Amino acid sequence: MQTLNWNQLDADAKAAALKRSPLVGDNALEQQVADIIANVRKNGDAALRDYSRRFDKAEIQNIRLSDAEILTASARVSDELKAAIQVAMANIRRFHEAQKPATIALDTQAGIRCELHTEAIEAVGLYIPGGSAPLISTVMMLALPASIAGCERRVLVSPPPLNDAIVYAATACGVNEIYQVGGAQAIAALAFGTESITPVDKIFGPGNRYVTEAKSQVSRDNQACVSIDMPAGPSEVLVIADAKANPVFIAADLLSQAEHGPDSQVMLVTDSQAVATAVAQEVERQLATLPRAEIARKALFCSRTLLVSDMQQAAEVSNRYGPEHLILQTQQPREILKRIRAAGSVFVGPYTPESVGDYASGTNHVLPTYGYSRTVSSLSLADFCRRFTVQELSAQGLQGLGDTVMTLAAAEQLDAHKNAVALRLATLNADGEVR
Repeated sequence: MQTLNWNQLDADAKAAALKRSPLVGDNALEQQVADIIANVRKNGDAALRDYSRRFDKAEIQNIRLSDAEILTASARVSDELKAAIQVAMANIRRFHEAQKPATIALDTQAGIRCELHTEAIEAVGLYIPGGSAPLISTVMMLALPASIAGCERRVLVSPPPLNDAIVYAATACGVNEIYQVGGAQAIAALAFGTESITPVDKIFGPGNRYVTEAKSQVSRDNQACVSIDMPAGPSEVLVIADAKANPVFIAADLLSQAEHGPDSQVMLVTDSQAVATAVAQEVERQLATLPRAEIARKALFCSRTLLVSDMQQAAEVSNRYGPEHLILQTQQPREILKRIRAAGSVFVGPYTPESVGDYASGTNHVLPTYGYSRTVSSLSLADFCRRFTVQELSAQGLQGLGDTVMTLAAAEQLDAHKNAVALRLATLNADGEVR
């Protein structure tokens, strides 16, 4: 990791120091993904099978898993892993059930009733990354909120061959359709449908650059009529550390994100040169013990340590970066937390590694990346719901509000709006009764 002194950088250098990996934002990628989406729209299941052969080296006959295949896969999962999944599920369920919204109903003035209702999105697509690190935890983070919210169709897609634990967790969390397809082609199938997959209303889940780009493209296509959760792409973490922070803990946290993929990014912001040096040494020591060291090392190439004057400046730098994960390894982490304005999820104190949020603390680990945490929230139960308002006026209520509405409509030169009120008022007498 390169070490930079923040206060010695000019404006351009500061912007460069906070840039994401150059692997993100490849113009050629946009066309590649567009071609994949077009192929899936045209050729359906045949395109999905072809991409599975090309990208996943897998021959797929039945794209949807049968009940028998689900039972067989679940039976192969060890009792120890099943128990861990159940503990994590309990915490995630508890935290997300607490997020259930209540209907709001009130009178804004006499005779005018306004309400806010919340209903579940009917069909949701849940993308689960596969490959060398199948994300069992992501199944729980997506499927449990979908189930708690009451989404009728909960459709899971993941690259073949599906990990047995992914299948087990999906079933335990209430997924009712499982398809062995991944990548941009899976996103296209969820958006436009194929012979096997019926389109969904909203797509959730993290993925690589191809998946992220595909989500972005289908969400802009008015023929798909599908929305997405957020621009969740390669993982990233920023650690704020003071002079008392434990370098061993910091290095472990940085590497836990670096091992996700070569386009992941990890950042250390500290006011201590000694800590920066110790962390760099500890990163190298721990790297030597990791099976995914080569992947992590590639991510570290585009990662940085930033030296700042104090913890106030550290918070300012972090807010400007807008990390997916923010870890506060300081003597007074809650004081720094008061200054945090942009982060997907915050991990407070030396005994709160990012790993607990990834798996089992109860919070959701599907988070905005690329700095979108400045405007986009972490995934919650609300993302699986849609809200709509209701209003009901009595005759007296319309009489009390009518002049206000007609005055505003006239000011906007929308006479039909004014008439919709005036014609009704004309049918009422002074007591609000129909003439």
